[in-house]
Amino acid sequence: MERPLRAARAATFIYFVLNGTLLGMWVVQIPAIEEQVGISHAALGGFLVLLGAGAFLGMQAGGRLSDRLGPRTVVPLAGVLCSVTLILPGLAQQPWVLGAALLIFGFGNGTLDVSMNAHAVQVEKAYERPVMSAFHATFSIGGVLAALVGAAALGIGWGPAATLTAVAVTGVVVALASARLLLPSAPAEPAADADGGPQTGKRAVPARIWLLAVLALLIMLCEGAANDWSVLHLKTVLGAPESTAAFAFGTFAATMTVGRFLADRVSARFGPVAVLRYGSALAAVGITLVALSPWIWAALTGWALFGLGLSGCVPQLFSAAGHADPAAAGTNVSRVAGLGYIGMLAGPAVIGWMTHVMPLNHTFLLPALFCAIAAVAAGVLRTPAQRPREVELTS
Repeated sequence: MERPLRAARAATFIYFVLNGTLLGMWVVQIPAIEEQVGISHAALGGFLVLLGAGAFLGMQAGGRLSDRLGPRTVVPLAGVLCSVTLILPGLAQQPWVLGAALLIFGFGNGTLDVSMNAHAVQVEKAYERPVMSAFHATFSIGGVLAALVGAAALGIGWGPAATLTAVAVTGVVVALASARLLLPSAPAEPAADADGGPQTGKRAVPARIWLLAVLALLIMLCEGAANDWSVLHLKTVLGAPESTAAFAFGTFAATMTVGRFLADRVSARFGPVAVLRYGSALAAVGITLVALSPWIWAALTGWALFGLGLSGCVPQLFSAAGHADPAAAGTNVSRVAGLGYIGMLAGPAVIGWMTHVMPLNHTFLLPALFCAIAAVAAGVLRTPAQRPREVELTS
């Protein structure tokens, strides 16, 4: 079983890179597609809401399909769907066509996102040690790959339609070729109730799943705020040149990626609660430094700490949701990921609204508060079976 398990882990890495690449290719082509369709930046913001709505719907569908059919069936099909629908925004010539294209592409992206995370939970369970964070790190690598491919395509004069079609065809091939390496669907096991016994009757959504989802919303709202406002903070608040301001997001993204490669080892040694608690606390310190420091070097340090602290938090939440009930792993991951995705989309908007009543740097105290809440609530990652054991160890 060891060799098939390693192959399944490698295939999961491939699907995470594929998802990051497909989404990144859309991001790289945004300026060209915006000009091709003839829309303003303000109008583009409305279309991005459609992308997010499609992703949310795709996550809910992908979770339920993964539980019913198994991730081995759903993941490659979702990979094909996400790849094919990437072509649509590149073909759009009218605004309404672009809106429909982004809704459909978002659906494909959301379906792939949740189904591959459901399979990642299955791989992690088979390994009997944390491996989730590294998968999320390779999603970031997909974004880097998209930037490189996009730059090369622009350099040789390819337009959005040609570039996205070429990437889509490659994505279909990768999705289908990797399918045979995925783990077969395991027989569903009944979930344990609060007393450790099996659940009977119709499943109710445990309050613990909703709490995990709320924490995902708070953490991913913080990530969204960093994605859209870190560069503007250095440029408009601290007066940094554009070339220097770009390092704000660069340091955040770099430490986020490195932290996710390291988080599995930290989780294996100290437990997921420690990763969430101390990671959130470190992130709160980092973003507070950003909010209050008048120096560029200190702000860059703060953004680096913010990314490092947040890096392992979301994977722990996804993992806990997936392991809570093996028979509903996909559905539970879709609940946590869906609410978290809403937070990712809402973060930039919330910060933007707050700038009407206070300076930009002071708005970052809200993410600091959310990180502090996550640190306090980190104990939710403990399963009911672990709590009595911890009492015995401390008594």
